[in-house]
Amino acid sequence: MRTTSISASARRIAVPLIGSAALATSALFAVAAPADAAGHGVTWARACAVVTTPGQAYCNALHVTSVTEHIRATGITPNATPSGFGPSDLLSAYNLPAGGGAGQTVAIVDAYNDPNAAADMATYRAQYGLPACTVASGCFKQVNQKGSTSSLPRNNSSWSGEISLDLDMVSAIAPNAHIILVEASTASMTNLGTAVNEAATLGATEISNSYGGSESSADTGYDSTYFNHPGIAITVSSGDSGYGVQYPAASPNVTAVGGTSLTKASNTRGWSESVWNTSSTEGAGSGCSAYEPKPTWQTDSGCSHRTVADVSAVADPATGVAVYQTYGGSGWTVYGGTSVAAPLIGAVYADAGSHAGNPAADAYAHTSALNDVTTGATASCTPAYLCTAEIGYDGPTGLGTPNGLGAFTG
Repeated sequence: MRTTSISASARRIAVPLIGSAALATSALFAVAAPADAAGHGVTWARACAVVTTPGQAYCNALHVTSVTEHIRATGITPNATPSGFGPSDLLSAYNLPAGGGAGQTVAIVDAYNDPNAAADMATYRAQYGLPACTVASGCFKQVNQKGSTSSLPRNNSSWSGEISLDLDMVSAIAPNAHIILVEASTASMTNLGTAVNEAATLGATEISNSYGGSESSADTGYDSTYFNHPGIAITVSSGDSGYGVQYPAASPNVTAVGGTSLTKASNTRGWSESVWNTSSTEGAGSGCSAYEPKPTWQTDSGCSHRTVADVSAVADPATGVAVYQTYGGSGWTVYGGTSVAAPLIGAVYADAGSHAGNPAADAYAHTSALNDVTTGATASCTPAYLCTAEIGYDGPTGLGTPNGLGAFTG
């Protein structure tokens, strides 16, 4: 897996957004790179520091840092729209129904605790006119990796950005689903995996994981111990370091979710997408697993092992989404990264309804129900489709992005 060095300076990118609130600098890990040629010149930073130790993970949330939000930083502002794509934009882009998710329970698995998670999600939902989802009503539950509501992990401002992003994306796409936030004690794969198992025990029908780490020979053991939950749609972000594979996205038991740049367009769809890429080491993760066997439903010829990704959704910070975060943040802000795409796709599965077997296989049986992404690349590699968009399957975007629910139904 390729990783990005951490620097005190920040990555400059092109962005069509109006603004974002600044996060506390102690929670940010800025990424150094040359100025983007398109030249709008805002900056983004990793919410979590890159970790390369096998068995350890980091979140894949990218926070836009350099612009000022055009509505007040805290609270609800009627008749105003926060910067970044909101629920109506995302539903339009991916041809999704409003009011989805009824009868489903989406679990978000992250590390550490966000003490403001419930309140921040409530503000996001109120701003966009979404139904409330509270602890009191039974819609929302926040637990540790053992299912306790009273003994949560220690607070962590970096992972709180990831948590806010994940909760807001599920709210946007599946506003009538119940939500469980399962917080692992640390960002080790064993603790995160234990949290995945707890999510399944608590009745989750979908489990979203917006984190990853270096592959290792232990991964196949993690597959059977933590990610073997037939009938539950488990989504995992493919990573933000360009060409190269992360775990658990490489697991054959999960839907690996890559990333795109999403922009409004004058075509019939009203939107266009390309591979998300800002440099050879910054963009949607993809490639061949070094350890994981190839699932029977994956037929690309360039990898004898598992290929990443399966499907994709918006991930480019330059075309990012609105998020409300107050722990480690100051209110309305904009996020990108494949951490956007994983909960978004998890919520699409919730909109689609019940699942059977390995839901990752469903998209391969219904490719016509996806928007094929055919432009852009993250790097130069062999075979080229592992890092370059092509007609049909490619690594960074998989089979494509949702065009309705048909590709996410068994």
